[in-house]
Amino acid sequence: MPTNVIMPALELAQETGKVVKWLKRPGDKVRKGEALVEIETDKVMTEIEAPAAGILRDVTARDGDVVPVGQTIALIFAPEEAGAVAPSPSVAPDAAGRATFIPPSANSPAHIASQKKSAPVDMKARLAAASPKARRLAAERGLDVGALRGSGPGGAVLAADVPAAAVPVAPSAPRVEAPGVGTVWRIMAERMTASWTTAPHFYLVREVNVSRLISWRERASKQTGARITYTDLLVKLVAAAVAQHPAVNASWRDGAIVRNADINIGLAVAIDDGLVVPVIHRADTLSLVDLAARREDLVSRAQAGKLRPADIQGGGFTISNLGMYGVDAFNAIVNPPQAAILAVGRIADRVVAVKGQPAVQPTMVLTLSCDHRALDGARGAQFLGTLADLIEEPLALLV
Repeated sequence: MPTNVIMPALELAQETGKVVKWLKRPGDKVRKGEALVEIETDKVMTEIEAPAAGILRDVTARDGDVVPVGQTIALIFAPEEAGAVAPSPSVAPDAAGRATFIPPSANSPAHIASQKKSAPVDMKARLAAASPKARRLAAERGLDVGALRGSGPGGAVLAADVPAAAVPVAPSAPRVEAPGVGTVWRIMAERMTASWTTAPHFYLVREVNVSRLISWRERASKQTGARITYTDLLVKLVAAAVAQHPAVNASWRDGAIVRNADINIGLAVAIDDGLVVPVIHRADTLSLVDLAARREDLVSRAQAGKLRPADIQGGGFTISNLGMYGVDAFNAIVNPPQAAILAVGRIADRVVAVKGQPAVQPTMVLTLSCDHRALDGARGAQFLGTLADLIEEPLALLV
């Protein structure tokens, strides 16, 4: 019997997955555990491994297709049975090198499965089977979810099946089409909109002297030989401050404050498709060298689109550093369901008071954005005060 290659569930609330690119062609020999296809979910893009060794056949999902979780997208036949089956449906290149779909034969398992999925579905049953997100999106866009064509099991309408609401444009108004919005950007927009409209934000600002921080980075880089960045130092110090103020490591859920057991620090990373937040898990337990290595690995894989689901889950507090872009200070939007996010500006020479006299010192502006439902001003200020003290005297970590 052939082995099914199915669209996996990589996240708890995942309904569909998008086939980004097949790494093997129909008819290719594959080894168990070998990278087979790139899949994109709402949060990450990852490679799916072959569940068995054999010959890849009956590929029913082409590049770009959105497929319900659990649906078979290909079959892997054992070498001894691969020659006995009819030519498989496949994704093959056309004259221009683009992927084109070759329909499966009438007797193939993939065709039988697709025929079952394409059977007529009662509209009331489809409405009842529509996902909660699909019903919400349809209501927001003034659409009848029962009239939509669903791609889910049994014809269920999924979020991806709900078309965007049409926006009327005046005939005389010039219109310039922007590049297509990808999944990462769309999810970022939805999450930030939800955070902005549901979380009552407030902001705490603190300017800190970073003379000792600069010295610490230079000394640590020289002693370890590792590439230590200011972000690495901040993650280390933020984790230490969070350990002293667990109230910031929490979220507001179902009318209650829920605190996280581990100190997992997220880093906002800008990529071509939008913004992602990979997470450094248990940051308080890592040495500075290990932390720098973990940060470099996560950022490089984020920029390459190779993050795994575990890389973006479990974050309890986020750091967004725009100092490298010359930004002095900014207000970040809380990354739900977290209670706070720290916005970090650039290091710049500024005039400050030193022992009652004006002096030029390197400083940095920190802005703590908080969800007032989970974190009040006093507790947020206490955390920011501890963090500022640690930045101005990092050796306090060794005491």
